[in-house]
Amino acid sequence: MAAMKTLVVDHPLVAHKLTTLRDVRTDSPTFRRLADELVTLLAYEATRDVRVTEATVSTPVAPAHGVRLARPAPLVVPILRAGLGMLDGMTRLLPTAEVGFLGMIRDEGTLKAQTYATRLPEDLSGRQCYVLDPMLATGGTLAAAIELLFQRGAEDVTAICLLAAPEGLAYMETVFTDSRQPVRVVTAALDERLNEFGYIVPGLGDAGDRLYGVV
Repeated sequence: MAAMKTLVVDHPLVAHKLTTLRDVRTDSPTFRRLADELVTLLAYEATRDVRVTEATVSTPVAPAHGVRLARPAPLVVPILRAGLGMLDGMTRLLPTAEVGFLGMIRDEGTLKAQTYATRLPEDLSGRQCYVLDPMLATGGTLAAAIELLFQRGAEDVTAICLLAAPEGLAYMETVFTDSRQPVRVVTAALDERLNEFGYIVPGLGDAGDRLYGVV
């Protein structure tokens, strides 16, 4: 069985950018820029297991042996709307990746995820997928997204999150404890807890609102 793995990226640049993201005084333009930069740093760690194939190229001096990304191309899936703020940072590192979209919203009463929009290939057989969701809070939205990808045949899924709560990770581990497909979570920090409203503490507030304003 494939166990779920979690990586909290320990790097001074990650910690520096995350500190500014947390600051209530950071405005939306600065928040968007820093989130973009932070995602690229997280994506570097998240793609360590991306599939490659051997390749030989000619340099100006001699042949050189290297690798290229394997086919089919990785699929990047931001969860709307906040996940859109992570897309550019991810595709900067993986420009040849394809992009799908999932519109999911958390019912504030039940804290369960509801899907309102799907733009994904019907067949994901053999695909490596990278899900972008800034906040892993209760884990319900992220788990539902990953289950949908596996239902369509995804081979393995890595989630990239700016922050995670212990309760969310525990829920994910419960859902995917017997999964035959690998599940990984890469995050900049593991925070203390969730509050009574399902928000991460100390967190950084509502990521969507801080990226795009209150709507």
